Amino acid sequence: MKPHLSVVICVYNEEKNVEPLVQQLEQQLVSYHYELVFVDDGSTDQTLANLKKLARPNLHIVEFRRNFGQSAALAAGIAQARGEWIVTMDGDLQNDPADIPRMLEMARARDLDMLAGVRQKRQDGMLLRKIPSKIANWLIRRASGVHQHDYGCTLRVFRSELAKSLGLYGELHRFIPVLADLEGARMDETPVQHHARQHGVSKYGLGRTMRVVSDLLLILFLKRFRHKPMHLFGGWGVFSLGAGALIFLYLFFEKILGHDIWGRPLLILGLVLFMAGLQLIALGILAELQVRTYYESQDKKPYRIRRIHQAEMQEA
Repeated sequence: MKPHLSVVICVYNEEKNVEPLVQQLEQQLVSYHYELVFVDDGSTDQTLANLKKLARPNLHIVEFRRNFGQSAALAAGIAQARGEWIVTMDGDLQNDPADIPRMLEMARARDLDMLAGVRQKRQDGMLLRKIPSKIANWLIRRASGVHQHDYGCTLRVFRSELAKSLGLYGELHRFIPVLADLEGARMDETPVQHHARQHGVSKYGLGRTMRVVSDLLLILFLKRFRHKPMHLFGGWGVFSLGAGALIFLYLFFEKILGHDIWGRPLLILGLVLFMAGLQLIALGILAELQVRTYYESQDKKPYRIRRIHQAEMQEA
């Protein structure tokens, strides 16, 4: 029998946190048919051994060969999850399992595909955690147009079909609300508790925030041009090609009037713009072919249906 709820927890060197976390989850989820899916992301301490000591029929452990990062761990845990609803959370005891029942009922009552937590009174360092997080959240909101307030909070409730369609690669776990928006998800957010770390050390720092900008460029491309890459490459290609052609036309008349145009910087600029335009247009065509191959080879659709409503047939 499939569980109603799957809780996916990614852990990396959390040997002192896994046992109390399992105990807290069992206390809070006693009224649910649930499973716990722990993903050990290449821990080098006793995290995996301690998880094995907690063996239960509804506790599953996914062991990575080495550390692959949080996005890969979340993707692996979600792939293993069998529940109708999937909850993701950190394994450091900073997320509170007491928030899960309330979030689950709220998501069901509002017919949401995803409900995200917003950490209240964060128990983290100001300089290395809170300020970088605020900057990253502001950048993502402004650039993506998806107005979630806490992209860094791992505590989220998903419908299974949405969670399994997110496509988490690289370090895109920071952009889960944007990825959900790409899937046409119905989303909301709610305040959740946040506790100070008691054991272990944080795996986050200023360096991660710096990588947000590069990942953000990818997300913006996916959001705006995933289904129509020719609109990006073709638009700039036509502009560059046109600018190069105008420069050539101007220099052609200059040549007719008897002026020497060879070696002029304007000629070099025209050549660069013209060739760049041809290359951008060619790249756009290749990207369009790739998009079609992606969808048609896997029988995927460039749209998402939430559900189909049909009126009941009345007997004559």
